[in-house]
Amino acid sequence: MERQKSMEKGLLRKSLSIRERKFPNEDVFLEAGLSRKSPREIIKKAQNDDGDCRVTASVFLSTFVAVAGSFCTGCGAGFSSGAQAGITKDLSLSVAEYSMFGSILTLGGLIGAIFSGKVADVLGRKRTMLFCEAFCITGWLAVAFAQDALWLDCGRLLLGIGVGLFSYVIPVYIAEIAPKHVRGSFVFANQLMQNCGIALFFIIGNFLPWRLLATVGFVPCVLHVFCLFFIPESPRWLAKKGRDKECRSALQRLRGSDVDISREANIIRDTIEISELDGETGMTELFQRRYAYPLVIGVGLMFLQQLSGSSGMTYYASSLFQKGGFPSAVGTSVIATIMVPKAMLGTIIVDKLGRRTLLMASCAAMGFSALLLSVSYGFQSFGILPDLTPIFTCIGVLGHIVSFAMGMGGLPWIIMAEIFPMNVKVSAGTLVTVTNWLFGWVVTYTFNFMLQWNASGKYLDINMLIYHRYLLRFDFVIWVTDCVLLV
Repeated sequence: MERQKSMEKGLLRKSLSIRERKFPNEDVFLEAGLSRKSPREIIKKAQNDDGDCRVTASVFLSTFVAVAGSFCTGCGAGFSSGAQAGITKDLSLSVAEYSMFGSILTLGGLIGAIFSGKVADVLGRKRTMLFCEAFCITGWLAVAFAQDALWLDCGRLLLGIGVGLFSYVIPVYIAEIAPKHVRGSFVFANQLMQNCGIALFFIIGNFLPWRLLATVGFVPCVLHVFCLFFIPESPRWLAKKGRDKECRSALQRLRGSDVDISREANIIRDTIEISELDGETGMTELFQRRYAYPLVIGVGLMFLQQLSGSSGMTYYASSLFQKGGFPSAVGTSVIATIMVPKAMLGTIIVDKLGRRTLLMASCAAMGFSALLLSVSYGFQSFGILPDLTPIFTCIGVLGHIVSFAMGMGGLPWIIMAEIFPMNVKVSAGTLVTVTNWLFGWVVTYTFNFMLQWNASGKYLDINMLIYHRYLLRFDFVIWVTDCVLLV
């Protein structure tokens, strides 16, 4: 009898020690060895507490290498603005053909986004980025050596597929390796590097021929492939695949050799185990009541991000300046000069002001800029204030692109990486990314046609008045809807 009591006492102590190892923050235990809080509550509390987790050189390096893929994305987005005049002249492309070339990047992004979650889950975050660059490198080479519209479109489509995969895997990778107190700033660096790529191509696109410009876009892709071999895989993905030893090794490398990573490793493993108990959620099961709130936020933000017209303004910025009577070379250079500092400001303040405050400020500035641009084209059609309309055009385009870069461009991706539970992250992330690219394609394909319609409307002044009044109301509705969703 005494021996049996001794064995029971030893088993109870062992159970308590395991419990304490898994949940070291929980210092109150019942005598039976059970916590007053559920395991989910304890893990959530531990995840929200970074403790002494510091930002190491390895985290900085891994983040920088990852967001270098966003720099490649920015190069692709900025290419169509600087190359438009040269391509349409050399290959004799019509407005419809160049609109297809410019917008097919987003169509490729849509294709890549459909498979982005599953590819990142099967290959891992690091190898998925390598997979992306295979598409990007091939696409840039096809564009650089294209002799007709078909080769241009094929190259741009391949580039878009790589960009679509990047748009999902980069924010997820950074969110999984960065400590919580800097996660927002680090994920926002994704948008910062994308702006750097756009700015670079806006500037050099004024001087380089379009084939050489495509060759320049090829170079950072090759460098990115080389750098990816020096960063670790995501510890959360390794834990999900049952590779605990590699998970701990990657986590130790990220947190520093002198840091005890046992607590964080246990939390990651327990989070994965609870997610596996809940089971992987398919696309059809995603539309349940319990996932409704994060789904509406994630999809709604991506929907409104594209309907703001930001993609069209970035892809065809030079056309907007020319239409408004402002020198396109000067306009794109000014945008490039201001865009990067504004994005850097957003990176600094995102974790200080909070996601919602920065989003609302960005949406307000975008709405005002879009209204100013609509008024500028309206005045130009009626010959009102001919000396001021080019300035209004410059301020409108500049304000819209810069305010987008400061908040609305990167914050939806940060929120997408943070709000979804682990068991729905793949399906929900895929749906959100597909929504973004689908409406991005609609906007970029129709943008030039809308611009042509605007010019042809000068033959009937009353139609132009109605059209611009419609645009004013539409931009205002988009801005108001953004703010209502955020509230």
